[in-house]
Parts: sequence; structure tokens; C-alpha cells
Amino acid sequence: DLHLSLRRQRQMCIRDRKDTVNAAVMGALKARGLSVKRILDETSEDEFHELIKPVGFHNVKTKNIRKATQILRDQYDEEVPSTMEALLALPGVGPKMAYLVMNVGWGKTSGICVDVHVHRIAERMGWVPPVAYSAAGTPRKTRTPEDTRVCLESWLPEEEWVEINPLLVGHGQLTCTPRAPKCGECLVNALCPSAFAAAKPEKEDRDRERGDERAGRDETET
Repeated sequence: DLHLSLRRQRQMCIRDRKDTVNAAVMGALKARGLSVKRILDETSEDEFHELIKPVGFHNVKTKNIRKATQILRDQYDEEVPSTMEALLALPGVGPKMAYLVMNVGWGKTSGICVDVHVHRIAERMGWVPPVAYSAAGTPRKTRTPEDTRVCLESWLPEEEWVEINPLLVGHGQLTCTPRAPKCGECLVNALCPSAFAAAKPEKEDRDRERGDERAGRDETET
């Protein structure tokens, strides 16, 4: 069973997963305090930038986080919004992060969080069609994370929508990597049409990540 095999592989590897940069930054932020008051009134923009400087796109994220925090104060009584529409209106928040907040933060299953790992693995596993189409029905050269989300949600049971993200993120970080995936160690290689085939260059995933960021979507691998 694909689902059970992926869960087993994730449990085998989760103790070895290291995301030291993000973990260190989040530790520093939590130690300082993540309240609206703490960010806006007690931490300057330069100080906040230094705290998150180790992560990617730190300049943009500094500005977006502070702008979003100001919106929380002005419009939401310093609370995080509980609708997709309101979340997507916050600077720097795209579908992936908005669905994550809804699914996990508010406990309302609203959609699948598709990051570069889910996007890549869905393509490799053949879970999405090889060609994506626009709303007008014309084929597009590239598939977006939103294309992948819509396609996955069309057949994956809703009760699996939340778990598929951490399941595939862990699998993508440790086994089904962008470059040189470890197909020999993968517990589902017999079910994967791309197993042992030449992998797409890692640069393609990095470019896709950057494109998502510039489009206002969220970044990666958390």
C-alpha cells in the first residue's frame, strides 16, 4: 500500500531530518516573542531582519511579515484570520501557507498544501496529467502548484488532504530529492513510473521555488 509505505519510510527517516537553519531562526523568534506587539512595537525592522537573515528571501520576508502583522493589528484585533480569502490578502501569503494555516492552525480542512516536494513527487508518481490546461482549455508549458492541488483534490479523499503534505515533504527532503533521488532506498519504487529514471536538475526546483516566491506564494521545505 502506497500510503502505508510512505508513512513507514517517513517514520524511519524523520529522526534524521535536519532543517537546522529554519529551526534556529524559529527558535530565535520564539525566544524573542512572536506577538503583534513584540514585532511592531518592540522590534525594529533592522532587528527583525537580523533575526531571519539566515533564511532565503529574508529581505522580502522582513517587509512582508511586518506589513502582515500591521494588518493583523488594524483589521483583525491582532488575531490570525480564519478564512482563505483573508489569509491570501496578507502580504507574502500564498495558497500553500494559507491552506496550512486553515488545515492545521484552525483545524478546518480546506485544501492540499502544495510545495516543491508535493509538486515534484506528484509529477514523478504520475498522479497528475503530463499537460496542464488554462481555464480557456489551452495547454500550458508549465504546471503550477495550484494545477497540482486541483488535480490531487479531484481524486484524493478529503481525509488525506492534510497528511499528504508532511508525508511528501519528508519523502522529498530525504529520499525523492530533486537531484539524484534515492530510488534504491525508496519503499514505493515499484509503484513509481519514474523510479531509477534520470532526475530533473536541482536548478529546476530552485527556479520553481523562486517563481512561487515572486508570485506571492510561500517558500519551501518547512
